[in-house]
Amino acid sequence: MFEAARAAHRNAHAPYSKYPVGAAVRSESGAVYAGCNVENAAYPQGWCAEASAIAAMVTAGERHIVEVLTISNGDMIGTCCGGCRQKIREFAGLDTPIYSCGTGGLRAVFTLGGLLPHSFGPENLID
Repeated sequence: MFEAARAAHRNAHAPYSKYPVGAAVRSESGAVYAGCNVENAAYPQGWCAEASAIAAMVTAGERHIVEVLTISNGDMIGTCCGGCRQKIREFAGLDTPIYSCGTGGLRAVFTLGGLLPHSFGPENLID
């Protein structure tokens, strides 16, 4: 997962924030899907690395994430934004591990439930 996310990180299009991010999700089948952030001059039109990786997974016909890994630059630990936490929640359980990495390796491990406590998920809509 790390190598897939690192390759995506190198391809990020972040000319405005200067904050490239690479992400990889592993599906239930064991396949790894990567994505990078793609910024746009019309700021709301860009998308996050995690969303890109999830879109690749869904495009391939998969629907369940078992782990997530992100890579970002800087001294601070980078975590998924709130919107991406909710996007991950659509396809993952609260115990899903989220690995936060820098370009040199692992910095921290969280669970989705730790990053998105008391979340609203698909099961909230099912009777």
